[in-house]
Amino acid sequence: MSNPKITVVDYGMGNLWSVISALRHLGCSPLTSSDPDEIARADTLLLPGVGSFRKAMIALQQTGIDQAITEAVQVNGRKILGICLGMQLMGLGSSEDGDTIGLGFINSTVTKFTFEEIGNNKLPHIGFDSVHSHSASHLFKNLRKTTDFYFVHSYRMLPSGIHGTLATCHYGIEFLAAYERDNVFATQFHPEKSQANGLMLLKNFLEV
Repeated sequence: MSNPKITVVDYGMGNLWSVISALRHLGCSPLTSSDPDEIARADTLLLPGVGSFRKAMIALQQTGIDQAITEAVQVNGRKILGICLGMQLMGLGSSEDGDTIGLGFINSTVTKFTFEEIGNNKLPHIGFDSVHSHSASHLFKNLRKTTDFYFVHSYRMLPSGIHGTLATCHYGIEFLAAYERDNVFATQFHPEKSQANGLMLLKNFLEV
């Protein structure tokens, strides 16, 4: 694989080291940036994230990174991968810590798992779990249709009404585990913490 140019967005709420290490393992030399101008001009973006949706959106808005990401993706047509909170930020909005508008790349709202849905399961949803993908998926190329990936989250999107190529996971209820449409890609799970399966998924993203 050639050395693709990828910019990891640093807005102060991501565990960047794991992502950067995985990308380097695949032969990349990722750039980490909090500069809106650099982000807007990026060839490929990776949006990680851990923590509160509301705090993350405030951080993106205060720095102008939200507008830079939108320019890169929707104006310049650049490819983006959102991971965990990064995927959720790409939705319409979230109820976490108060209703907050998201970037709007995925036509779904982020809400918390309810105890009626998950039954005896625990929150947060932590650990390896089975993801069921579609044969048309680019992200899951050369992976089995049902493959394990590592999750850690309490909020989720539901797959109903979303247009795109979807992958799902079941945790009391079926939820959106991965999304791809045109130049927008996202995973609720952490590929950088999912061993060989995660490295393959990241490789597939880089090669799309």
